[in-house]
Amino acid sequence: MGSQLAQAYRDAFAQIPGQAVLLVLCAGVFLALSIWLRGLGVALKNARAAGEQSRINLTFWALDMVTVGPLVTLMAASGGLMLHRLWPHSPLPAFWLWLGPVPTVLITVFAGDFAAYWRHRAQHSRWLWPAHAIHHSDTQMTWLTLERMHPVDRIGSNVDFLVLTALGFPIWALAANVMVRHYYGYLIHVDAPWTLGRLSLVFNSPVMHRWHHAKPIEFSGKNFATVFSVFDRAFGTFYQPGPCTVPLGVPEDMGRGALGQYLHPLKVWLGLNRGPSAAAQAFPPAAEPAGGAG
Repeated sequence: MGSQLAQAYRDAFAQIPGQAVLLVLCAGVFLALSIWLRGLGVALKNARAAGEQSRINLTFWALDMVTVGPLVTLMAASGGLMLHRLWPHSPLPAFWLWLGPVPTVLITVFAGDFAAYWRHRAQHSRWLWPAHAIHHSDTQMTWLTLERMHPVDRIGSNVDFLVLTALGFPIWALAANVMVRHYYGYLIHVDAPWTLGRLSLVFNSPVMHRWHHAKPIEFSGKNFATVFSVFDRAFGTFYQPGPCTVPLGVPEDMGRGALGQYLHPLKVWLGLNRGPSAAAQAFPPAAEPAGGAG
């Protein structure tokens, strides 16, 4: 295991330049989108306003790349190998081959978002919220907010992969699921006035997800899915009355910078931080906000 972990970290370091290039390309795409929506002056003003929060997000991204990321990758691979050994003669590989790549990927992404919906709701429960609150603490939410994630949250997200692996989805479809949900996650975090119209009956939108990042708990306890809004609609957590007009963030004092946020959940769990908490108590669903869902 030690040699495998060392190899995982070597691979992670080797991937940093490529991942950095992808991040820069995404930054260019979303800056161009902001300029198209609001004009150059407003786009640059918004980028400057989000500067401090973006620096924290980039710090989380860099630390994740060289610390938690390789560990999560190894955990996922080890879990998949263990499940394969427990069920070595599964008929599912032949089924996916018969079904074809496109339907297999669509089913995998749908199943992955279903698993992630319930995992995300669990992250809004009392015990997991202190770690998940880090993701919600960005008061100037941008596409880069997706990278603000505590190690406990990152490891918890590995549950999605293990569930899909246990259900027999092929590894190439699991990789596609990770890519689709990751980049769609970037999209729903952008500050764009898109509700997607009738497509919102099926898909999550930037406006829908912005309500999830609202500071008041009655709104942040809504809209848990990443890709498909059908899960929030089916389980009573959908909320999209229009553009989000309330402040973003959390009521807790998260500490200063990335280090303060890393330490925040430990302080809460050890009883050292007794400030206000926005634990959303996702089971049962949070009460319906005033005004109803749109």
